[in-house]
Amino acid sequence: MSVIVEISKEIEQDEVISLYRANEWSSAEVPEKLIPALLNSETLVTARKDGKLIGIGNAISDGHLVVYYPHMLVDPNYQGLGVGRKMMELMQSKYRGFHQQMLTADGKAVEFYKALGFERAGKTEPMWVYAGNDH
Repeated sequence: MSVIVEISKEIEQDEVISLYRANEWSSAEVPEKLIPALLNSETLVTARKDGKLIGIGNAISDGHLVVYYPHMLVDPNYQGLGVGRKMMELMQSKYRGFHQQMLTADGKAVEFYKALGFERAGKTEPMWVYAGNDH
């Protein structure tokens, strides 16, 4: 399978919303917030097959010490084929050497991120004020 994974902010609203809806993420319902949020991230990674957006992820960082990966989505039809792994490896190559690489994982994503070297952050508890319902 030929998939192009790259750091790129070349995205169209319709393709992003379609991908978020396919993953049942509530962010799809607020495109006026989602698209600027993605474009204002320090880094945006995309995965495309034959020009179609099949994966997207972003990173927010202080540029030196800490990076947080808020979103990582792969089209359900392409999950389990290494697309997400390639996207995260590209992100991690950019932020290699940072003191902290952080994310929040749930469900089957926990094992995916463990395979990439992430582990539970000590005795921390994830906390949020959240307007969505997809977790």
